[in-house]
Amino acid sequence: MNNTNYGVVLVTAGSPQEAEAIATSLVASKLAACVNILPIQSVYTWQGEINQEQEWQLLIKTDLAQFSNLEAKIRELHSYEVPEIIAIPILAGSQSYLDWISASVK
Repeated sequence: MNNTNYGVVLVTAGSPQEAEAIATSLVASKLAACVNILPIQSVYTWQGEINQEQEWQLLIKTDLAQFSNLEAKIRELHSYEVPEIIAIPILAGSQSYLDWISASVK
């Protein structure tokens, strides 16, 4: 069984409102089957400074064949100059769940 078409895309947002707007748009556009939103604490370097901020992590379940469209939609909606948009392939998963992703993403 080849599940390499499915993946989880990681995106961080600066506010819960931004995270919810991105998530809703991706699901409504059929670019994602499901998006989980989790509050997180991030430590990162930006423009030579170490920053520590509360952010919201989006876990986006999708068909990676749609990655370029998904990335374009995130960039359109995101407030960050350089948003995190990282795809991690799903190597194995419940077939019924993977089928649901396939049916939900167009």
